[in-house]
Amino acid sequence: QIAFMTLTLFPIRLFFAAFMMLLAWPFAFIASMGSDEQELEKPLSWWRKIVDILLKAIMRMMWLAGGFHWINVKGRRALPAEAAILTVAPHSSYFDAIPVTMTFASIVMKAESKDIPVWGTLIKYIRPVFVSRSDQDSRRKTVEEIKRRAQSDGKWPQIMIFPEGTCTNRSCLITFKPGAFIPGVPVQPVVLRYPNKLDTITWTWQGPGALEILWLTLCQFHNSVEIEFLPVYIPSEEERKNPVLYANNVRRVMAEALGVSVTDYTFEDCQLALAEGQLRLPSDTCLLEFAKLVRSLGLKPETLESDLDKYAASAMKMKKEKVDLKEFSAYLEFPVSHTLESMFALFDENEDGIIDIREFVIALSVVCKPSKTLETIQLAFQLYQSENGNIKEEDLAHILKTAMGVSQINVTHLFRAVDEEEKGEIAYDDFNRFAELHPHFAEDYLYADRMGAESGLETSSLSAPNGICTDFSPENAEDKNKPLQKKLN
Repeated sequence: QIAFMTLTLFPIRLFFAAFMMLLAWPFAFIASMGSDEQELEKPLSWWRKIVDILLKAIMRMMWLAGGFHWINVKGRRALPAEAAILTVAPHSSYFDAIPVTMTFASIVMKAESKDIPVWGTLIKYIRPVFVSRSDQDSRRKTVEEIKRRAQSDGKWPQIMIFPEGTCTNRSCLITFKPGAFIPGVPVQPVVLRYPNKLDTITWTWQGPGALEILWLTLCQFHNSVEIEFLPVYIPSEEERKNPVLYANNVRRVMAEALGVSVTDYTFEDCQLALAEGQLRLPSDTCLLEFAKLVRSLGLKPETLESDLDKYAASAMKMKKEKVDLKEFSAYLEFPVSHTLESMFALFDENEDGIIDIREFVIALSVVCKPSKTLETIQLAFQLYQSENGNIKEEDLAHILKTAMGVSQINVTHLFRAVDEEEKGEIAYDDFNRFAELHPHFAEDYLYADRMGAESGLETSSLSAPNGICTDFSPENAEDKNKPLQKKLN
């Protein structure tokens, strides 16, 4: 079927879909010219209403060319005055743009997207909220803009947000970003379904790429999509004060409507677990829990690297001294809290109330630079090396055990392979040379013994489809009252 469709229907559909997008461009361009903020807040003029209808019709024809012959819509879309924000999940593909083109709701986009030819003009027409990577204060400004629009009594179009922040395979709902819920206004949950016999829609960091997904989907004679508008969710006073609680409760409602489970994994956890590097994390790693605690503690992604340098320098001065909870609190310059106690417990393997601060630094380096394995190992060598600059086998075990977030690991084969002269100790230069000659040293010397088949993860970059912003929250807040899993030893 794919071979036949590739030679017949596929090129026709691709040409027609591209033609529809190009046809929409001049209408969007003219309607966007000279639009200032005050004019945008006014009701649409008669001619803009006509343009709106024409663009929606053109976009519908574009999806028709893609095999979406009919779009099954359930429920009633709320008016902007009833719900200023539409939260859409699960987010699994760039085909999730279908509800955007049907409603012309505003979305949160990277500022760079407006410079993309044709696509950028269509994006500007729907009056998105732009997030700038170059502006360090952009996330806070974005939330303030969403608040302003959400509290405008329906003057602005609704804002459509994908709170998961990344594409998933629709088997569950991952943790929602709190940004959509910070304004504390009612939201309307919107769930997406693609009830097709063959799934050619899903686009995640594993599996087919964007072009292959487009090709396979256009080769299907018919593609089904269901859009269900759930009842408006009005937050309680407690939810207004706690965006994370609000986000979790809305996620639960959407998961029940979809008939799927929820998971506490986040976009950042996916980046960490599937990062390209020589040390891929095993499924039972406690570093995902550690990363969650780092976010809960208030260590922000944009300052993590500078924080890491500060903590590493302090740890080197402390040498091999172990610290208790009070000293750990002073070291991090954070007061003792449930989150800090949970983080301390992760490294308190013997449950004797003291930890090796070097293990914290190594774990933080992995979270901070998940793809730069050798940089973390080099830092760890500096922390563990003796006066002659070398480390022993037990030191390497501590380093790799912490870097992988596991309680036990056998490094004997790896250590002996690096220690060719059988000195009983190695320097970082020895390890680095070995790693250059054996780029898959972890698979050959560590994973084969420890994980077997479970290490077979393929990795690729995690990008935001079509420039949709993955996270515009000013902080990665977490629910601090939720009990956190302690590492098992």
